[in-house]
Amino acid sequence: MAVSYYSATLAEFMSQSPMEILGKLTRSHRHDLDHLQRDAWLLQIDILKDQLRPFPVGQIHFEFIIPRMGKRADVVLLIDGVVFVLEFKVHSSTFDRYAIDQAHDYALDLKNFHRGSHAAAIVPILIATRATAAAIDIIYAPDRVAAPLQTGSAGIEDAIVMVLAMTRDRDLDHERWAASGYHPTPTIIEAALALYQSHDVKEIARSDAGAINLKATDKRIGEIINRCKAQGRKCICFITGVPGAGKTLAGLNIATERATRHADEHAVFLSGNGPLVDVLREALARDQAQREEISKSEALRRVRAFVQNIHHFRDEYMRDQNAPIEKVVVFDEAQRAWTKEQASKFMQAKRGHAGFSQSEPEFLISVMDRHADWCTIVCLIGGGQEINTGEAGLLEWLTALKDRFPRWEVHASALLDDRHYTVDAEAVRLLRTERVVKHPDLHLSVSMRSFRAERLSAFVGAVLDANATEASRIHADLQARYPIWVTRDLGKARAWLRSAARGTERVGLVASSGAHRLRPEGIHIKSTIDPPSWFLNDKEDVRSSYYLEDVATEFDIQGLELDWVGICWDADLRFGDDGWDAYAFRGTRWQTIRADERHRYLVNAYRVLLTRARQGMVIFVPEGDDVDPTRPRSFYDRTFEFLRACGVALEPSIVVNPT
Repeated sequence: MAVSYYSATLAEFMSQSPMEILGKLTRSHRHDLDHLQRDAWLLQIDILKDQLRPFPVGQIHFEFIIPRMGKRADVVLLIDGVVFVLEFKVHSSTFDRYAIDQAHDYALDLKNFHRGSHAAAIVPILIATRATAAAIDIIYAPDRVAAPLQTGSAGIEDAIVMVLAMTRDRDLDHERWAASGYHPTPTIIEAALALYQSHDVKEIARSDAGAINLKATDKRIGEIINRCKAQGRKCICFITGVPGAGKTLAGLNIATERATRHADEHAVFLSGNGPLVDVLREALARDQAQREEISKSEALRRVRAFVQNIHHFRDEYMRDQNAPIEKVVVFDEAQRAWTKEQASKFMQAKRGHAGFSQSEPEFLISVMDRHADWCTIVCLIGGGQEINTGEAGLLEWLTALKDRFPRWEVHASALLDDRHYTVDAEAVRLLRTERVVKHPDLHLSVSMRSFRAERLSAFVGAVLDANATEASRIHADLQARYPIWVTRDLGKARAWLRSAARGTERVGLVASSGAHRLRPEGIHIKSTIDPPSWFLNDKEDVRSSYYLEDVATEFDIQGLELDWVGICWDADLRFGDDGWDAYAFRGTRWQTIRADERHRYLVNAYRVLLTRARQGMVIFVPEGDDVDPTRPRSFYDRTFEFLRACGVALEPSIVVNPT
């Protein structure tokens, strides 16, 4: 795949006519070329032919493709080993914040995901073609990405000269750089947008050896579905994965691929995670409405056929007793489906179905079993993800298959009976019967959420297992690329988050839904967020995560992610003599949680919170107040001390973001 619409050495660029260059750009353009784009390209060509005369050696790329973002940088220049990212705002005389962030985003994307740029100095330059003033102070971040320079058309040469005077990396091979390729790790929102636009998952996901099993998993599921379809059989598949390994990405890819290439299957992606469904639908609808110039309500109507709430799917097929139109369904976070007790209680009390007496897994399988010929269910199972009373785990799925659906084929990850995916002895026994066909490639083992820290889930696991020695050992490998800090000062936590984020990198505060005594710190977990606004709206919107005011709980953020996260740790989970002690705040005091299941849910809530950040996090542990019996210092000090024993550094270094 070409990296840009037009690529040439600077010598070739200078020797070619503007119309010859325009012709090459036009041939690469997939859409009808309007006069605005044509005139913009011609103006950029004229400006650069004038400004780049002093630089006879180098490489130029017009419309350089940024796969993860689904966009193109106007121009990328390679001169003396420095990568310049030029973003033009034609006929503009001002440097708007969104444009500065856009140029910065392109540079950061190259640094993080373009293999040839990992070690290079990268300098974004925003060019407002009618501007006369310039801001060309060169300030590099530790990763050698400069804060965006700002200049008018006539200042490009001076900006490049100034950069080269202080930064020369002559060992950058231009051809090898261009051929090195992108290895992006998209957020689930970015992935959903790309897949919904019919992009191949190979274009948006990493292809290095560490994440190759994402492709293997997709291939294995495709083989199973095709065989069931050909032989008229029914089957269920269980995919496992560590937090952030790409389970939801795998599920979305399966659903979109089957829906696109096999329209008769009507594949659908189902999730009981309400915030995830709301955020994905809103993101897809906003994007489609803008791209296709249709109303947002029409876009939302179309999106609902692709991403559905599992509870709405259940209610629909309680009303309609026919076989569903869908032949392939993907259930995200299937371990969170409701038990028989929880489902029956809800359906009888809230839906008026007096005789309902099935678990959610049993009912959902029964709906698909209405098909006379074939169908496939794909269940995505996360380790340590059950966070709420009534969530079934694996046992209800396996029991239903044993008791009611003995003719269904069962295909499972080879790690499904591991303690991280099921703690129920009966579930383990059922998984070890001959009926269950095990597949190593149905397990996703490498975290792709934290592209800077593939071992983050192992670190979090050691922390929550109360193993400070192991956590400290893993942390030593993490800290260089994935900063983790702990502080007793929420103001410092907020300041570090703001300083760490560049461009449109998203920051936010999270806390456990049981963190009731963070209120004196200004953290109100009962003040619910609107997930689409919190996750999708920009820096100017007070409802967005950027404002660091509204806090998301584990229920809001499970399955989603931010770049930089501030975790607010309350006294509901405290480090004690024998590890982690769990508490619930009732009325005016904390009550000890003794039930193993509820204890596990709380630990898992913190597991979710601790695995939401792609690039780094800061943990805020309050000082407490001995005057307040609900939050004395002793409730917090041992937690803070344990995190320090796990290797987490004391208080972040605050670096003022130059932009």
